[in-house]
Amino acid sequence: MNKTLFSLAVSACLSLVASPSMAKDEWPTDTVKIIVPFTAGGTTDIFARVIGDHLQKAFGKPFIIENVPGAGSVNGIAQVARSKPDGLTIGIASTSGLAINPQLRPDQVPYKPLKDLIPVTMFDKVPNVLVINSGKLPVKSVPELIDYLKKNPGKVAYGSSGVGTSQHLAAELFQQMTGTKITHVPYPGSARMVTDMLGGQVAMTFDNVPLLLPHVQAGKLTMLATATAKRAAFDEKVPAVAEFLPGFEAVAWHGFIAPAGTPKEIVDKLAAEVQACMKKPETIKKFSEAGAEAVATSPKEFADYIAAEMAKWKAVIEKANLQVK
Repeated sequence: MNKTLFSLAVSACLSLVASPSMAKDEWPTDTVKIIVPFTAGGTTDIFARVIGDHLQKAFGKPFIIENVPGAGSVNGIAQVARSKPDGLTIGIASTSGLAINPQLRPDQVPYKPLKDLIPVTMFDKVPNVLVINSGKLPVKSVPELIDYLKKNPGKVAYGSSGVGTSQHLAAELFQQMTGTKITHVPYPGSARMVTDMLGGQVAMTFDNVPLLLPHVQAGKLTMLATATAKRAAFDEKVPAVAEFLPGFEAVAWHGFIAPAGTPKEIVDKLAAEVQACMKKPETIKKFSEAGAEAVATSPKEFADYIAAEMAKWKAVIEKANLQVK
């Protein structure tokens, strides 16, 4: 082989090795880390492991979970934003981390949701439900509750799992749409709040289904409605708040994110496989049993949803004049 042909052959081989498109096609080339911004053992962590197992089987590479809790999920999401955009570090984000905290405490959130991160796909919605202690509130429906609250402004206390959570803002939205005033009692998590709900220290709450449903089924608490746009699949006999307040929706949601700069081919490949997982009957069943709705969106659909949620909760925060130092 002459020198010219040899040089051309070497150049061709090197270009194949260095080709970005080839690397994207072969992704994942190594172990993929999924950062979950919540503690191990919680609902989000469990869901992440279900999807991670599917991805590991589909791609033939390890997908490991790393729990990075703290600051209302900000710590974990910030770590994703700082990671190398090679598809080997991805993460999970929620309502609070993308749509609420950046609006509520912008000085404490070191990332811009739609600038420093790429939405990959939303994989679930977890309904918040309106639950009351019937011993403290003599009402049996949402209209009766609204009427009672209007006659007793500021006298009824509601609990939430903390300032700025989707549960807190659900109640703020409810007050703004009904012209009522309820006293907010924030807790460092839902578990302690539910204990006080059962004891009557707070009379009502908007919170996720899984924690409240056992107490509702035991007759200790009463579920008046879901905070979903329409009746939730877990019990279609329970009305939605939106049936009485058109447009009302306040749900928690979760989705996969990647660092800005992650190649589109990798994002699309990951999104397609997560969507495939979420459409499996066994996944739908497992999520439903935990009180969640399995969802499968495209990256654009997820980005559009985040933008709409950011706008909605920004308006609620500004109208309520909420501030967190």
